[in-house]
Amino acid sequence: MGTPQGSGFEPATGDGPVLGGAVQERAREVRSAFEGMLQIRRLTGTEHADPEGVPAPWERRRPLRAVALALEAAEFPASAVGASGERVRTGYRVCEGEAPGSVRVEWAGPHGSGAVHDEEEALEGCGTTLRLLGWTVLSYRGRRRRRFLEVEPPRGVRA
Repeated sequence: MGTPQGSGFEPATGDGPVLGGAVQERAREVRSAFEGMLQIRRLTGTEHADPEGVPAPWERRRPLRAVALALEAAEFPASAVGASGERVRTGYRVCEGEAPGSVRVEWAGPHGSGAVHDEEEALEGCGTTLRLLGWTVLSYRGRRRRRFLEVEPPRGVRA
């Protein structure tokens, strides 16, 4: 079983292949990793009224991994790419943001999949999930008026 810092588990970022194998096994791994993240928050965030509602130091150092884990644990589908690099599945895509320590969340899918029509509602759900976990989430429009989220740790929280 994976843990947030274990080398055996990697959360889906939306830039990898479609995750095959046993769906139930993957769900257990995600649940275990997410519970581990919440436990780390409880143990390291004792100075906060709600330690589970503030990203832990390891999350602030590896926000891409932490955000991807949060979205996968919330059961949002991750996008995926095929062997030649083309999108083959619609879902979230997490990548490095423009500002240091920030993460960009997009709603991506195969050409003609209609992902653009679903992105506002889907990203709103992603944003709500991340805000409840203590992340600062800002919504933007980028190239071709496509929406995306810029996610970063809250200001004033010690690393």
